[in-house]
Amino acid sequence: MIGRLNHVAIAVPDLQAAAAQYETTLGAKVGLPQDEPDHGVTVVFIELPNTKIELLFPLGEGSPIETFLDKNPSGGIHHICYEVDDILAARAQLQSQGARVLGSGEPKIGAHGKPVLFLHPKDFTGCLIELEQV
Repeated sequence: MIGRLNHVAIAVPDLQAAAAQYETTLGAKVGLPQDEPDHGVTVVFIELPNTKIELLFPLGEGSPIETFLDKNPSGGIHHICYEVDDILAARAQLQSQGARVLGSGEPKIGAHGKPVLFLHPKDFTGCLIELEQV
């Protein structure tokens, strides 16, 4: 069902500093910050030859990233995103096997302009999983 790894998302306490570190220290191609109000985050994508890193920073009150950073003040890996061909078929298959989809269960449009869903980390060995339709 899952395809290639789309990105690894890292919650960061200082978006500008983290982006600068990837650009200057690691020599990576760093995108511009983009606000994603539906998800309560500002994101910066780091382009790698085989995948992306997504830096996450809280946007607005009640951001899930703010909660994550309260528990992990230095930041850390927040989720892993896998590509799927058909997000509704993937959701149906996963739910039939007992996996929980977070939120309303309906796909939202993600930072790449494509439908995404998040799967409960307790169902996947403590890892928050994002599925993105390609």
